[in-house]
Amino acid sequence: MEVVADASVIVKWFVDEIYTENARKLRDDYINGSIEIVSPELMPYEVLNALKYTGLFTKDELKIVARSLSLYGFKLHSLSGKLAERTVEVAVEKEITVYDASYIALAESLNSKFYTSDKKLIDKVNLNFVVHISEI
Repeated sequence: MEVVADASVIVKWFVDEIYTENARKLRDDYINGSIEIVSPELMPYEVLNALKYTGLFTKDELKIVARSLSLYGFKLHSLSGKLAERTVEVAVEKEITVYDASYIALAESLNSKFYTSDKKLIDKVNLNFVVHISEI
């Protein structure tokens, strides 16, 4: 089963925050092969950027995280074709960022759940497949 996870979820794999246990359960399910995590290609950039701005990591530690993210082997999708078009439609229709819309459009195209810890996004888009990480 494929699920889409955004940077707000993956960041929790590296930083102890509220719902970290839920995010790490998703990671464990991925490692055990019971799910496949897919995301837009921008996800690793967003994760590293968020971790950089926490101030909790040294440059060398961030380099390790960067390597770690690449070793997970996420299935990353580029912004092209119908996915690109649908991303723009979602961003405009729901009045959200193109970044957030890319996750939603991807989940929609795969008929899968999209996990996020962004409650404001969930409330704004009001789509049944956009799920808060607390529901894991």
